[in-house]
Amino acid sequence: MLGGNQPGKADWIDRFLLAVSLICATIYLVTQPAQPFAGSAIIKSLAVSPLAVVAIRRLRDRNGLLLGAALLLSAAGDLILGIGPNRLFVFGLGAFLFVHLLYIALFVSNRNPFAPGGARRLIAPLPAVYASAMLVWLAPGLGNFRILVPVYICVITAMSVMSLLAGFRTWWVPVGAMLFMLSDSLIAVNKFKYPIRYDNYLIWCAYYAGQCCIALGFLRERSGQQSSPAER
Repeated sequence: MLGGNQPGKADWIDRFLLAVSLICATIYLVTQPAQPFAGSAIIKSLAVSPLAVVAIRRLRDRNGLLLGAALLLSAAGDLILGIGPNRLFVFGLGAFLFVHLLYIALFVSNRNPFAPGGARRLIAPLPAVYASAMLVWLAPGLGNFRILVPVYICVITAMSVMSLLAGFRTWWVPVGAMLFMLSDSLIAVNKFKYPIRYDNYLIWCAYYAGQCCIALGFLRERSGQQSSPAER
């Protein structure tokens, strides 16, 4: 809770930041045919960075720092890839590698091993199965990325599995993790296998929706725990 607000209720600053995020995400989506243009990388980074500010404002604790840092680093990765998608690809990949490590730390530190979640535990191995098949398929074309990409795939898979095992009360965070994994899969296929039609649209929609689901889903989770201690 921040500034006297009731848990789960956003103030006008939060609403303004979320509006900026949505507007920038929409602008970036609809201007795909004109990209890159002056400022397009900044617009891209402004789609996610406001979510970080909301997280830090709403959660003035370790969770807020972890979630905010993951989102800010995501925005930095977006900026890097927006400036040089090919020339700076390795740096963008490295930024998002640390993003997933931060998300893993966030999910592990909030894990509730006693929460009911039979369905989620049942499907938890599926991201690993999917990632293994994807890696085997991509391996012949990885070239200079034959070490970094498998490491990255292992980390994002661990993030996705942990989102399912953390015991969150709703599906928002796990769905967000799956969408994030989907967006990165599309990037990998597009870069190391063959071009995908409407790739930029599909990648951006999956990525932005995934980040929103993780960020807002986690905030909703924490707000619900603060307002209803009995539900912990």
